[in-house]
Amino acid sequence: MTFRALRIKETSAGQFERNIELLNLEDLPAGELLIRVHYSSLNYKDALSASGNKGITRNYPHTPGIDAAGVVEISRTEEFAVNEEVIVTGFDLGMNTDGGMADYIRVPAAWAMKKPQAFTLMETMAIGTAGLTAAAAVYKMQLMGQVPQAGPIVVSGATGGVGSFSIAILASQGFEVIAVSGKNEVEDYLHQLGATKVAPRSLINDNSSKFLIRPSWAGAIDTVGGNTLNTLLKGCKAEGSVVSTGLVDSPQLNTTVYPFILNGVNLLGIGSAETPMETRKILWDKLGSDYVVKDKIHTIAKEVSLEEVGTCMNTMLDGKLIGRIVVRLVQTGLT
Repeated sequence: MTFRALRIKETSAGQFERNIELLNLEDLPAGELLIRVHYSSLNYKDALSASGNKGITRNYPHTPGIDAAGVVEISRTEEFAVNEEVIVTGFDLGMNTDGGMADYIRVPAAWAMKKPQAFTLMETMAIGTAGLTAAAAVYKMQLMGQVPQAGPIVVSGATGGVGSFSIAILASQGFEVIAVSGKNEVEDYLHQLGATKVAPRSLINDNSSKFLIRPSWAGAIDTVGGNTLNTLLKGCKAEGSVVSTGLVDSPQLNTTVYPFILNGVNLLGIGSAETPMETRKILWDKLGSDYVVKDKIHTIAKEVSLEEVGTCMNTMLDGKLIGRIVVRLVQTGLT
């Protein structure tokens, strides 16, 4: 049996090409579950993998897609039944294991979870790894005692997937949110998500040699890294939490210990790909209940076909993408 897949191939000249090809089920890796994919989503890792970034994907040809949602067609475990709706986010899917931008995936049962009842399959992919990362960031902050009364929370990279869902979740929890973006004409979008204030990147790009700057926010969720993360730490109020979720600008962090030993600032990390399954279930439960995001999904997410996703990857790598891209593998209307 053949199926469609977005394949990334390395040419003899060291270039990388993207094409939709027909594969056989026998081409898929081993695993207890064969899943017919209904929806996938586009994440920054997918765009990097599709560009030949060997820090993400070592071997090519390859099918990207770190998220997938669909229906079990073959199960070799009692945990999942045939025709059961499931989702897979993270682990090695789409990195060194062929991913969700295909009609079928085959994965270990330990990577899959039953579809959360609060959402359709399409909605789970609108949330996907980005929304799960945002939920994990807010959850960790709250575990560390972050409360709305302490002051505003800054969200960097605010128009991206993690940033967008972070704003929506924080707003649902009663936090004042300062959304930081370098894009033009995005204020309406960010206010729709719940941002109290929209600020330019200069707010969180301190280039002075100061070890600390005037405390102006009670915490932050950062998707950028580099000097942005350094500035967020230097300008955080006492006992606040700054969460690092990405490295769009830089993986480097040049800072001092002063935010930690003088202001008691907490630097928290989110490694969403390897989040334990029990924690994933807690986060999905929260996303379907008190982390109110369902009414924001159609503001954040846009649905595209497999044929259109390559253009979206280019837009993402150019830093111009807003919100989330859901990749449709089945006819519109299926859930």
